[in-house]
Amino acid sequence: MGTIYDSITPPLRAFIAQQPVFFVATAPIAEDGLINLSPKGLDGTFVVVDDHRVAYLDLMGSAGETVAHVRENGRITILFNAFSGPPRIVRLYGRATWHEPGDEPFAELLSLFTYHRGTRSIIDVRVERIADSCGFGVPTMSLDAQRTHLGKWADRRDRDSLLDYKESHNESIDGLPILSRPGVHIDLHEQ
Repeated sequence: MGTIYDSITPPLRAFIAQQPVFFVATAPIAEDGLINLSPKGLDGTFVVVDDHRVAYLDLMGSAGETVAHVRENGRITILFNAFSGPPRIVRLYGRATWHEPGDEPFAELLSLFTYHRGTRSIIDVRVERIADSCGFGVPTMSLDAQRTHLGKWADRRDRDSLLDYKESHNESIDGLPILSRPGVHIDLHEQ
């Protein structure tokens, strides 16, 4: 039987910190719009900001469905699943905003993460419901290593190439806009 929590407690924070992957689900308002479910999880890309707020880095190299949906309606669910140890699933339901390079909240939150050169935006979630469930039907698996492909992909591109990528990939599969300012980029290595 699952539990509903009033806040992200220290044991929940510890569980979240131990998970090498998390899943993000969003959907557009349109009835015929496509629901998006994305795996995430490179080291240093997710933080618990406080008892009712989490954030994660939205990295280039994939579609921007999450940002497009968040811009449209803010609804989001984040799922953490124990693939090792005792079975458990934790879901964080909430309302998200996105922050782009050049936004004050982006600059404030960026220091909480391990820097990734291909950062497109930061997803900032006000958590409204926190629930866990058993996870009995999920297999156990072990983590071999973090993938390095995304970092290498970004490192092979200069600043203009990354900006071109953001500008040319700035519409969701449902035709929704992704970033409001795709031409703004932050690269700590260039500062």
